[in-house]
Amino acid sequence: MAAKTAGGGKAGKGAGKPKKAPGAARSRIALYKVEGGKLKRESRFCPKCGPGIFMANHKNRHTCGKCGYMEKK
Repeated sequence: MAAKTAGGGKAGKGAGKPKKAPGAARSRIALYKVEGGKLKRESRFCPKCGPGIFMANHKNRHTCGKCGYMEKK
C-alpha cells in the first residue's frame, strides 16, 4: 500500500503551487481607460466574434483567442 502525500494526492512537480486564475496575465481593468468621463477601449474587438471579445495585441499582429482570427499590422 502506498503512503498518502500531504498535498492531497498529487505528488511530484508543482504539487504545492497555487493555480493561476484564468487571464491573470492581463486583467480586465487594463482593457479600458477613462478619459474625460467616457470609457475608452484599449484593445480591438474581434470582427468575427463581435463586441465583447477583445483581440490580443502582439508585436506584428492582432489575434483573437476565441476563434483564432488574425490580422497583420
